[in-house]
Amino acid sequence: MLQSVPPSEGGCREDEDEPSVLVVDDILLFPVRSLLFIFKEIHQAALEELRQQAEHIRQELSALYLKLESGQISESEFEEREAILLDRLDELEAVEEEAEVEEEEEAEVDENPETGEAPQEM
Repeated sequence: MLQSVPPSEGGCREDEDEPSVLVVDDILLFPVRSLLFIFKEIHQAALEELRQQAEHIRQELSALYLKLESGQISESEFEEREAILLDRLDELEAVEEEAEVEEEEEAEVDENPETGEAPQEM
């Protein structure tokens, strides 16, 4: 004879279903999370490249100052080259600042994943 079993004594409980749901979620979201990870790595590599370019420009500026002091280049040639290098450096630093702001905003959203919104400041 069949007997009904109350949920508290055996049967399928909600606690038992939860781990399997998490596994299914992990499997379904794996491609998205993988792509997100790849994009974050590409973003970090691009930022590192920007930092290296900025450092290279600073080294070029130092070499340019040395050439001016040693008399290898004229004052007018120095000013032309310096203006070009400083403009490039300003552009790189502006892009780097924008990327840092975006990272901060993304970190705030990551801290509050339940709502998908940045935490409210008071």
